[in-house]
Amino acid sequence: MLQKPKTVKLRALRSPRKFGVAGRSCREVLRKGCLRFQLPERGSRLCLYEDGTELTEDYFPSIPDDTELVLLTSGQAWQGYVSDIRRFLSAFHEPHAGLIQAAQQLLCDEQAPQRQRLLADLLHNVSQNIAAETRAEDPPWFEGLESRFQSKSGYLRYSCESRIRSYLREVSSYPSMVGAEAQEEFLRVLDSMCQKLRSVQYNGSYFDRGAKGGSRLCTPEGWFSCQGPFDMDSCLSRHSINPYSNRESRILFGTWNLDHIIEKKRAIIPTLVEAIKGQDGREVDWEYFYGLLFTSENLKLVHVVCHKKTTHKLSCDPNRIYKRQTRLKRKQPVRKRQ
Repeated sequence: MLQKPKTVKLRALRSPRKFGVAGRSCREVLRKGCLRFQLPERGSRLCLYEDGTELTEDYFPSIPDDTELVLLTSGQAWQGYVSDIRRFLSAFHEPHAGLIQAAQQLLCDEQAPQRQRLLADLLHNVSQNIAAETRAEDPPWFEGLESRFQSKSGYLRYSCESRIRSYLREVSSYPSMVGAEAQEEFLRVLDSMCQKLRSVQYNGSYFDRGAKGGSRLCTPEGWFSCQGPFDMDSCLSRHSINPYSNRESRILFGTWNLDHIIEKKRAIIPTLVEAIKGQDGREVDWEYFYGLLFTSENLKLVHVVCHKKTTHKLSCDPNRIYKRQTRLKRKQPVRKRQ
């Protein structure tokens, strides 16, 4: 327990009020908070408003004064202030002047640079026709696009598919590097990858807000967040965009990159080539390389500012390059009873 009380700013999950609370321990702050908000202490806990980190007694002494905390009761969850703003967005399909005014007031009162940026993004997009999906509902969004694109999701699926197809074209240009003897095996691996990609429509669902949760990189409203850079803390809270909102955001989204964590040209393709050349009776695990080249297992969406042309210094897992060979157990001879 601290000798000097620590002051924090405390809010409950579904309360507009915020109180200043002082305490020498996490438990004392929790108890006072529950009294303030008339909540049961049993099953309740505290977490950081910033990113949702749960507060413990060990961690409590390290937080600075005036840290913002959220009081959660049993069954409640908090993933940081990004989810607060997203909930604010999803509550309205057609924002009115009062909503925009409220967001402007939040921006005026906000001091943290990261939250200022998110609120600025919100104000930029909140008055746009985000919920609209078809060309008839939002003609300006489709300006400059071919007439065959009749829905926002359809175009963004095509955009993602085009990126994945470009990676496939790169891999397809390498058969000559393996030599005549190994070319047949390389083409077999390449054909397996092509069939897999066709079956999942080149993973175009990554950019489709209407796709199932596990197969898209955005929220159901169409918000994407930066997942890089890879050599430092994620900038999830610094860069976000909704290409479904307006034409400008759609165009700007084209500058975001689908980057490989384990690099394609420096690591994945050279390792695949060497694996085929030196397989020596072993079978190359093409599905492992497929995952690295074409799926979110190794692909991350990165804002142009965070896209770095530097070596990530990551390599393929040597234990997954070849398929494991199953060894048949030798039958032990049956001993005759004496």
